[in-house]
Amino acid sequence: MKLLMFQARRFWFRSFSKTLESVPDQEVEREIPDAAVIFIHAEEGDEDGGAPLLTKALKNIKWIANKRGLKNVVLHSFTHLAETNASPEYASSLLDSLAERLQSAGYSVVATPFGYFCEWDLSVYGESLAKVYKAL
Repeated sequence: MKLLMFQARRFWFRSFSKTLESVPDQEVEREIPDAAVIFIHAEEGDEDGGAPLLTKALKNIKWIANKRGLKNVVLHSFTHLAETNASPEYASSLLDSLAERLQSAGYSVVATPFGYFCEWDLSVYGESLAKVYKAL
């Protein structure tokens, strides 16, 4: 799993085009202020990682959010960070599990539409820790 994480002043997105026929049609546009924006790439081998991999991802997401006291988290499936991809079913399930666990820990979570390319606008804080890449 790869995580590209940002501490953002704001994140705006709009669904642009559907990439998976199996997902429902959606036209979504949202703006989220003061958020940890997490681009997630689930890789082929991640499907065997189970709960420990999910726990590592959660720790990293909470860490970057807590560095600035952010309570909003945006999860965005971004399959451009590694050579291989997990199945869409696994990737979608992973995002759902991350969202559920973050919500139960008191975060407000927004997920971009899975199976879509999205148009987005991202305003990131300037500090070094506002932009972090992790390979789990």
